[in-house]
Amino acid sequence: MTWIYRGKEYTPKDLDPKKLYGFVYEITNLNNGKKYIGKKSFWSRKTYQKNLKRKKKIVESNWKDYYGSSELLLEDILSEGRDNFERVILKICKTKSECSYFEAKYQFGRKVLESDKYYNRWIMVKVRKSHLAKYFTNT
Repeated sequence: MTWIYRGKEYTPKDLDPKKLYGFVYEITNLNNGKKYIGKKSFWSRKTYQKNLKRKKKIVESNWKDYYGSSELLLEDILSEGRDNFERVILKICKTKSECSYFEAKYQFGRKVLESDKYYNRWIMVKVRKSHLAKYFTNT
């Protein structure tokens, strides 16, 4: 199962950690319509040892095979099979703050905690306004 973005299969040509951080997504159970909104980074940090010193390296994450962090969602995927779930990217984000902000915005906007139509059971967010300056205008 692939990720869908703007109606097409998402296959980035050249991922660069300096240009893209991650994405906000929605996974839908095609059998019952239940959904999950979350975020995923394209990158992870790996620690390795070189010359008796610890070094950190940025590597591509497991985003291609990722199906969320919700235990309820993962249980349904295990029992119903991955082919019964659709994975859609809602927003591509350049920074961690942008990703956190838009994940929460989609979650609050769709009232995920107020409905049994979502697997989401909590919303956690910590974002600085200064990290999102380009999204706010002084009016």
